[in-house]
Amino acid sequence: MTLQWTAVAFFLYAEIAVNLILCIPFISAKRWRSVFNLSIWNWLSPYWNKCFFTMIMVLIVLFCDAVREVNKYSGPESMQDAKVNPNVYDHVHMKLFRAQRNLYISGFSIFLWLIMRRVVTLLNQVAVTLENSAGLEAQMDNAVKAAKQHQDDNLMLKQALLDEEKSTSAKNQQLKLEVEKLANQVKAAEEALRRSHAEVEAMRRQAKGLAQEYDRLLTEHHQLQNLQSAADKKDQ
Repeated sequence: MTLQWTAVAFFLYAEIAVNLILCIPFISAKRWRSVFNLSIWNWLSPYWNKCFFTMIMVLIVLFCDAVREVNKYSGPESMQDAKVNPNVYDHVHMKLFRAQRNLYISGFSIFLWLIMRRVVTLLNQVAVTLENSAGLEAQMDNAVKAAKQHQDDNLMLKQALLDEEKSTSAKNQQLKLEVEKLANQVKAAEEALRRSHAEVEAMRRQAKGLAQEYDRLLTEHHQLQNLQSAADKKDQ
């Protein structure tokens, strides 16, 4: 195996190892996102796309070269030469085997390179989705708590309004009783005032009658005094 295909083989083994590690089930997407957010990856991120497309181009060139080698050693001309000379037959089959091996190595390297990029992208997307879901869940919990708090506040306000309504009703009932009591007291006072007026009127009439009787007695007294004076004059 030449140096370039040895490097491609090691690259394939590295891809297999990395993909297996990325597919480990007990490592969460958030953990992988924290790993991908390390400072070293941030430093390498400007070169990542260039490296990716460079490796793709190199692997495609090697894949095309392996396809060419497979077509070369599986063609009819090579088989005719192999039938003529048995040593050439073994050499051609060895070359064909190596070309096919290189074809598989380069093909799987391209496939796993694309798969690894896709897996990393999906892990980042899953981590972001989980973070957004956690944020949405937290917002939903806060909204539920706020709604529950508002519901409790509404219940407390309703209870306070009911208590105030009951208190107001009791106060109104008490005020109504006091008004009725005051009305009865006013009615009794009016009745007492009417009686007082009647008594005052009766006393006024009685006083008027006494004054008239006094005037009559005073008149009779003057008449008697006049008669007595007249009688005294006659006796003299």
